[in-house]
Amino acid sequence: MVIYFDFSTEISETEMDPDSVKSTLSNLAFGNVMAAAARDYQKDLLAQGKANASSSVNNEVDLDELMDDPELEKLHADRIAALKKEAEKRQKLTMQGHGEYREITEGDFLGEVTGSEKVICHFYHREFYRCKIMDKHLKSLAPRHFTTKFVKLDAENAPFFVAKLGIKTLPCVILFRNGVASDRLVGFQDLGGKDDFPTRKLELFLLKKGIIEEKKQDEEDDDHLEGKRTSVRTSVNTDSDSD
Repeated sequence: MVIYFDFSTEISETEMDPDSVKSTLSNLAFGNVMAAAARDYQKDLLAQGKANASSSVNNEVDLDELMDDPELEKLHADRIAALKKEAEKRQKLTMQGHGEYREITEGDFLGEVTGSEKVICHFYHREFYRCKIMDKHLKSLAPRHFTTKFVKLDAENAPFFVAKLGIKTLPCVILFRNGVASDRLVGFQDLGGKDDFPTRKLELFLLKKGIIEEKKQDEEDDDHLEGKRTSVRTSVNTDSDSD
């Protein structure tokens, strides 16, 4: 933008006022600055457009090169193989009863605790309130820790193993590793001694004992909604695990 000022025009005494002339010259200077700034801005935009176009071409070349990269192909093949192996392992564990909190009988006991590397077995009594609390928490944890089997056994109907394992107080949660009882949780004494302990407190206890593994963040996200639905169903019917 260029501003022309016609000095040949007759100027009245009012227009010759020094302040008026100063203001006019100031406006003229401002107009020239704005015009120069506009030209510079336009140049910058053109330069930036060319740079982006050049970058886009380079990206296309890099992608083409990556598609033919043998190292990338190997990583992709390794990833596919790992996913396949994980799917096969999960299917095998599902067939062994992992992924849910199940009721077993005394006749099933040996086969269940020796059939998986890590097993958590809750010896309970149908009428004990604290056993129902433990049921609720274990039922919540079972689908979230798939590599560990979660089962429960009615102590009244399993007198042989109750005596064999020296169980005298219920609830009693025994942790088995490769068929051997490695540790146990008796009552709530290691969970604060109160009935309203959070599921996370039990989870931390089991993590410390090494019977379950800490879940990765992406796995947490996948199971979040299902966990919430399970908690709602359990809270609505507190006697759901008593039969």
